[in-house]
Amino acid sequence: MMQNRVDPFGHIIKTDARGTLMGNRGILHNDKQEILRPFKLKAWLACRLDFNGRKRQVMAPNRYTELFFLDEATSFAAGHRPCFECRRADYIKFKSFWIKGNPKYHYTEKVAIQKIDNIIHKERLSHNGSKITYEENLDNLPDGTFVLFKNDPFLINGSLMYSWSPSGYGNGVNLPDIAKLPVLTPRSIVNAFAAGYVPLMAV
Repeated sequence: MMQNRVDPFGHIIKTDARGTLMGNRGILHNDKQEILRPFKLKAWLACRLDFNGRKRQVMAPNRYTELFFLDEATSFAAGHRPCFECRRADYIKFKSFWIKGNPKYHYTEKVAIQKIDNIIHKERLSHNGSKITYEENLDNLPDGTFVLFKNDPFLINGSLMYSWSPSGYGNGVNLPDIAKLPVLTPRSIVNAFAAGYVPLMAV
């Protein structure tokens, strides 16, 4: 069992469960397929499992570390965004809605994606490497957002929220009668959801 699955906190964990997307943060493992670091690059990508018939040896020496996600909403909560090469349409759509949802940066469609990656990077990890969260009213959170409730990650979808596990989601439960909860999904990505980007959710 390899340590190559990503949870909504962005942690790289071991599990037998399979993912629906693959991710990339650079070369994170050694020749023994052991994770040495949480990331190497600021551009954290979420890719298709199949693309143009390419085949990869998972955790091959000196090649980027293949990471896997339950669904797109999980990848976004961890701080990843669509890959330009294998998910071109999703990338273009996400970039457009990110710009629309974050007008304070005054970016246009011509902005280099590296500038957006830098902002997302500052939103996902603190200086000591811990997950950054922020408090927000539940009424303000769009579908696809992950929140922390009783120390567990929950996905908001419609009027319900769903507990996350590596193998899938639990049954939907009503949103709690609480004004605010900690949000796991980076703020600017939540803004992109509010602007119109709807992530794929395995619920």
